[in-house]
Amino acid sequence: MSRISMRRAVATAAAATMVGAGLTVGLGSGIAAAADAPVCSASSHATKNDISTVGVTHTYDKSVTEQFVAVGTTVTYKIVVGTTGIGNPYVNTITDYPPTGFGKPISASVTAYHLGIPNGQQTEKVTPEPNGAGWKVTSTGWFVNSGNPVTATFTYAVPAAVKVGQQITSGGISTAGTVGVGTTLTDLTACFTARAKNAGESVTGSLGQSGLGSSEGQLSSTGSVSDVLGDAIGKAIGGIL
Repeated sequence: MSRISMRRAVATAAAATMVGAGLTVGLGSGIAAAADAPVCSASSHATKNDISTVGVTHTYDKSVTEQFVAVGTTVTYKIVVGTTGIGNPYVNTITDYPPTGFGKPISASVTAYHLGIPNGQQTEKVTPEPNGAGWKVTSTGWFVNSGNPVTATFTYAVPAAVKVGQQITSGGISTAGTVGVGTTLTDLTACFTARAKNAGESVTGSLGQSGLGSSEGQLSSTGSVSDVLGDAIGKAIGGIL
């Protein structure tokens, strides 16, 4: 057996033994704790059709990218502004109102139509700025038509004070622009349930603290417990076998 194969076999066996011994107690406890809690909606939708829209319906959506999010990680909200019919508004400001207690966004991006770009849509990183209780991104104007909405994403750190099993509901949104597209929607919210970190998220953090946080040492948060532990153990015994 080659050295690499032997090391993999030993690591896998050790990981399986640790899993069998109950190392995974507590995994998924966030989901379990929230099992009896009221269901919270990860997305919401609204429309605007009044005298200001000149007979055109504008659409607004807000969603959170994951229904269950680990405390101490990040969460991303997506806001989509669209239109139906022949309306072609320009949106120049999109403001996101995060949950109470959340800080400045770690990052933000906007996907919008650009003339001459393949498929029309292009995603760009943008810098969010404070806007009252929210955070806004601005432009001279993002073009919107029935086939090309504008999408803004805001990524925040989930505060350590959030409790596992807690349901976290965001604030709403506001927009500004032309042709009646501007509005404030306080009820356009998105909700997620806080959970405990899974094995991949926990071990990745430990590896990072141990200097193994490079692309070589990163572990998928969706990997199995045995894969995660096997990888970590394999690195530890790499110099022995």
